[in-house]
Amino acid sequence: MTDSRGTSSKDNGSKLVTNNSQEISAGVCSPRGERISRANSGDASGSADVAQESTLRISSSLSKLSMTNDEASDTLQISQAGSKVEILREEDFPEVQVDFQETFLGHTSPITRCRFSASGTNIASSSADGTVRIWTYDSSTPTSRNATIYCGAEIMSLDWECRSDRLLLIGTADGGIKAWNVDAKRVVCDLSTSQEFPSSVLDLKCSPVEPIFVSAAASRRQGSSIIEKMGFASLTVWNMKTWKAMASLPLGKDPPAITSLSFNHNGKILAASATDGMIHMFDMSACLQITGWPAHDSAISSVLFGPDETSIFSLGSDGKIFEWSLHNQGQVLWSRDCSRFCYPNSERICRHEIALDSNGRRLLVTSDSVRSPIYQVQGHMCGLKTLPHTAAITSVDWHPTLPIFITGSADHSVRVTSIL
Repeated sequence: MTDSRGTSSKDNGSKLVTNNSQEISAGVCSPRGERISRANSGDASGSADVAQESTLRISSSLSKLSMTNDEASDTLQISQAGSKVEILREEDFPEVQVDFQETFLGHTSPITRCRFSASGTNIASSSADGTVRIWTYDSSTPTSRNATIYCGAEIMSLDWECRSDRLLLIGTADGGIKAWNVDAKRVVCDLSTSQEFPSSVLDLKCSPVEPIFVSAAASRRQGSSIIEKMGFASLTVWNMKTWKAMASLPLGKDPPAITSLSFNHNGKILAASATDGMIHMFDMSACLQITGWPAHDSAISSVLFGPDETSIFSLGSDGKIFEWSLHNQGQVLWSRDCSRFCYPNSERICRHEIALDSNGRRLLVTSDSVRSPIYQVQGHMCGLKTLPHTAAITSVDWHPTLPIFITGSADHSVRVTSIL
């Protein structure tokens, strides 16, 4: 089918190829939509810890930043085994122990985003050529929702409706927002954020409790770097029943681009990161900014709430990762320097992202290398590194309940990995 903006869809006709002893090579050409499996003996296992709810207390006054972390220690992690202390650099991280892995080779361009659905059953992945594919890695799951969506512009952002697997939101480089109904297999809404100026939808986030979502758009301008090409920002709240704009969140005059959004567990607080290194916090019931602080000396590419709602993680374009306390604003609880993976001068300087597992204990980061690091948060265990792609890893996400993650790559592949 084709909508008014030229969007069309079709089933992707994926087929599953299973070979437990086969090594995966993402560089090998494959029929459209093919998936290759790699598995160890045993079934995938994992359980979700119940997230502890906590009252979010945010000070309305800005605190002066105090960072005492030794710069050299940012690139080191300590592994303790009895009385023996072993210091490991990121390049020495051990490889993850894999229970099973599948590679999806249905895309023909670099992957821009990949996301698990709310249940973890379906995956949406997008590529630079303007296509989105919906597929499943589990051969026992019906493939009736599999589809290919043609959007006519590079996909900048993806997000599933949090309360079901029914709707997928797609944000494009030409300022478009599409809502795809996976049951009806059609676009049910086609919005535009760029009536006044050309823009890109850099991020989309659905509320976990209400039928609303927020879009972060930025105007486009001339420039040599990605930051220079990002103009003024807008944050818009949309109603998912009427598909109309409800409000604009205040950002001040000529605000720098907003790169990443994150809701807390009850949808009352929205965090937004910007290219000027600021983190902004909004009260969604009043649609007002309640606080903010300078978190990085460079642009922030990704922000997300910690699992217990008492902290926020941020990734700067310089490769610095910080966990910020929300009880003591400005206090750094944990930090790492992953600039060995996220090169500060990367062409995708504002597109790197981080993802937390369901327990909030492991942090997965995109990478300009063929491997991504997985950091152990607030622990003394060493980090891990993923199995290699054949090009940079451009998008990451964790399954909502299981120890399974996905990595999208510039080599056009998407991999689902279950770890032991």
